[in-house]
Amino acid sequence: MAAHQLTLSVPATPTAVASARHQAAEAIQGWEADLDDEVVHTAELVISELVTNAVRYAGCGQVSMEVRLIEAVLRVEVCDSSPVLPQPAFPDEHSENGRGLFLIAALTDRYGAEPTPMGKRCWAEIALPTGSDHEIAIPLPLQRS
Repeated sequence: MAAHQLTLSVPATPTAVASARHQAAEAIQGWEADLDDEVVHTAELVISELVTNAVRYAGCGQVSMEVRLIEAVLRVEVCDSSPVLPQPAFPDEHSENGRGLFLIAALTDRYGAEPTPMGKRCWAEIALPTGSDHEIAIPLPLQRS
């Protein structure tokens, strides 16, 4: 599979989240890489969560995002100017936020965050399903004679 890539920079504002998500979804669908809808929807959710966190915690400035499809992995990277790495914590039941990293962990195959000279990079990888991933093996019950 050929490598595909989208790089964009958005202002650290709440409207940037929707803009980044829509631009990425359009690009991913246009790559002609035969990605199924589930992968695209997962990528949209991951992008929303990562960009939302960047906007919320980076303050002002720009948020940059890169989405790459290489071989059988879709990788999303979001960079912001805050050096503070995200720390997953259990939100209480009444909290309206704090669940983003748990969603990312549940939906992706790998994720992480690392410091950069200008702040931090948060990333997530979605492994593309192979033909065998869509087949369900149902074991037959053992029959005794």
